[in-house]
Amino acid sequence: TRRLLAVAQVTSTGNVNQNFEHCRELVRRASERGCAMLCLPEAFDYLGAPKEETLKMAQTIDGELIQKYRQLSKQHKMWLSLGGFHEKILDDTTHIYNTHLILDDEGEIKSIYRKIHLFDVEIPNGPSLRESDSTQSGKQIITTPSTPLGTLGSTVCYDLRFPELFTSLKKSGAQCILVPSAFTLTTGKDHWEVLLRARAIENQCYIAAAAQIGKHNEKRESFGHACIIDPWGRVLACCSDKTNEIAVAEIDLDYIQDVESRIPVFKHRRPDIYGEIL
Repeated sequence: TRRLLAVAQVTSTGNVNQNFEHCRELVRRASERGCAMLCLPEAFDYLGAPKEETLKMAQTIDGELIQKYRQLSKQHKMWLSLGGFHEKILDDTTHIYNTHLILDDEGEIKSIYRKIHLFDVEIPNGPSLRESDSTQSGKQIITTPSTPLGTLGSTVCYDLRFPELFTSLKKSGAQCILVPSAFTLTTGKDHWEVLLRARAIENQCYIAAAAQIGKHNEKRESFGHACIIDPWGRVLACCSDKTNEIAVAEIDLDYIQDVESRIPVFKHRRPDIYGEIL
């Protein structure tokens, strides 16, 4: 089975309507290219607002913004990965969820993943970011079966640094793992591609990583380089250093079995020695 997949690269700001218009244009472009699915990056809804503003702007899953994206996916008959939006928590006014939704080509919500690993890091010569100050951690590993691209595994950004999650997704049947991100410039230039390729090679699956790029405000800048990687670890497609771009690649699910048969690492695992993952 071979289908086209697109990953987006955008520069979100605090202007929700403007961000939506940019993303809507990328949905149109991906549709014109014949893509079965488009992946949008973490914080596709907005980024760069002060903490209090960020909390105030958050919407529920049944709010206006997600309804607009549901209409878009239905209009273009295309699956959408809405990766890392600010989900309002009704009984907690001081925290949100960082939520990754998968929509089918009828605009129906097929899965809801809430980011597990929160980014609380002081980056040398970079920003100090404490996601847990305003975000609740998710508690569930989420896969989405029966999509045009096989079974999808959902993650968000910082999750990339935790190989156990990716192995758990693979063992749950994931054939393509989505990593919508807003990697900082400092960490991205040294860690982004090597981590993505490592996760693809370790788990013998496709990795699709939509990305934020450029300056969101005076303090926050993202690395970009949205890309799609195959189960052998090859970069199939990658965005340039410009904003409002998509990268498109063909996903061949049969190739996963080819790679698994060449190097059958999952048959050679030794949980009797180092413990089981899921």
